[in-house]
Amino acid sequence: MATTSPSESLAAHPLDKSVAAIGAGSGLARLTTGAKLFLILSAALLPLALIAIVATLNTTRVADVETRARLRLSASESARAIAIELIGDMTALRTAASALAADPANAPGCARAEGVFAQQAANGAASAGTRFAITDSSGRLLCGDLLPLSLPAPRSGMPIDAVVIPDRALVLSVTEPRRNITARAYFPRSFLALVGAPSARNAALSSTLLRGEDQLKLATIDDDDSSYRIETMRIDLGIAGLQLAATMPAAPITSSLVIALLLPLLMWAAAAGIGWFVVDRLLIRPLRRLRSSVASFMPGELIEPSALGTLPAQEIRELGETFRAISRTVALHEAGLAEGLVRQTKLTREVHHRVKNNLQVISSLINFHARGAPSPDAAAAYASIQRRVDALAVVHRNHFAEMEDNRGLNLKPVLGELAANIRATAAPESHGMGITLDIDPLLVTQDVAVAVAFLITETIELATGCDPAAQLRVSLKAIDRQDRAALRVVSRALIDSERLQALSRSRYGRVMEGLARQLRSPLHHDPLVGAYEIAIAVIGRD
Repeated sequence: MATTSPSESLAAHPLDKSVAAIGAGSGLARLTTGAKLFLILSAALLPLALIAIVATLNTTRVADVETRARLRLSASESARAIAIELIGDMTALRTAASALAADPANAPGCARAEGVFAQQAANGAASAGTRFAITDSSGRLLCGDLLPLSLPAPRSGMPIDAVVIPDRALVLSVTEPRRNITARAYFPRSFLALVGAPSARNAALSSTLLRGEDQLKLATIDDDDSSYRIETMRIDLGIAGLQLAATMPAAPITSSLVIALLLPLLMWAAAAGIGWFVVDRLLIRPLRRLRSSVASFMPGELIEPSALGTLPAQEIRELGETFRAISRTVALHEAGLAEGLVRQTKLTREVHHRVKNNLQVISSLINFHARGAPSPDAAAAYASIQRRVDALAVVHRNHFAEMEDNRGLNLKPVLGELAANIRATAAPESHGMGITLDIDPLLVTQDVAVAVAFLITETIELATGCDPAAQLRVSLKAIDRQDRAALRVVSRALIDSERLQALSRSRYGRVMEGLARQLRSPLHHDPLVGAYEIAIAVIGRD
């Protein structure tokens, strides 16, 4: 019993793993070389493109963080300045209102408030319109200037009340509850914008005072460009519920940013596409053309590498030259084989010609001896031998005629000539014999033709031995199978009789059985109809 050593069993494991790996990658193996190259380049370059995109996004994110930091700084500075200004002014007004509540004729208290607002007026034209008014419960002006618009009464319970007049001003109010004295300060939008302007001159800041739903825009920026992104922040001023909403444009989405984001992807796609294009033009297409040339190669032709074009790689050109040299060698061998085949055909034709002539010489010698036969029985014996020689000569003669095509022997002319020779060489008492043929133009090999010719001759000899004037019908018809045909000889002389049995046992039976074995098919005899039938092999139809 054969055993496997441990080393052999261990050596088998890597092979199994390799086969398993090949099976697992069969899907990739079915892809074309161009597709494989594109996938490999894509897998290699795509991470680099993603890294470049992430780096660009990080740069943009850093810029956004810087923008938010500058916004926080500027908004806090603006809110602090506005809150300080408003709280200081309202503190001065509260002090003046308290003094007037104690003494309505307190001129120094009113003068101090006027001094505070006069100092604001000294800041320039931006402060023009800043004013205050202190009134009693009847609305009589105690100090300051009348405001340019009528305002609702301050809400009770609030230290400082605020009214936002959209696009115009902010009005703050304080009330002295002892004498119901109200002090109001009117701050125009231009003054608040100047106070809330950040110290950094290059800070593009948009600011808005908010109280509930009311808004007062202090500073605006040009944000019509949709490519700008806006950062917003709200800061509580700590007075009368006021808030400062500040906005600052972040880094815009410019064409440079878009290009910076798309360029890595474009470079990735371009690199993969160019790699595929170069390999396709230099390798894949020339290989396909070379394969097509090799696939359509016919013996005797030459494979021309010039059909590959001017772009293929040098290795493919060398491969094409190798195929061209091989095709030239094959053409030379084919020419030598063709020449040898011609010589062989001539020799074979000469052999068949000599066999045919020799058979004709033998037939003539038999005919010559038959004329000098001492008895009718001897003449009949000579005639019987001559008919068998003629049967073989007929096959050789027809085979010699069909050699150029080498497609087989057509039994129709062979059996026609054979029947004519049998009638011509029949004995005088058999001159009434008739042979009717019903033959399909079927093709057979020479071996089958020789066996069929001898079998028909023997059958006709058997029939004429029973009845010299026998009438025979020979038919050859194709059957259901394409490679078989039915040969049938029918005559009343072949009906079962003592004479037929005697001749079969003594002379013809053994020969006919041997010919049937040569045809590889059983020979059937119908004793009631008088027919012999056998299936023969055919190779086609003419």
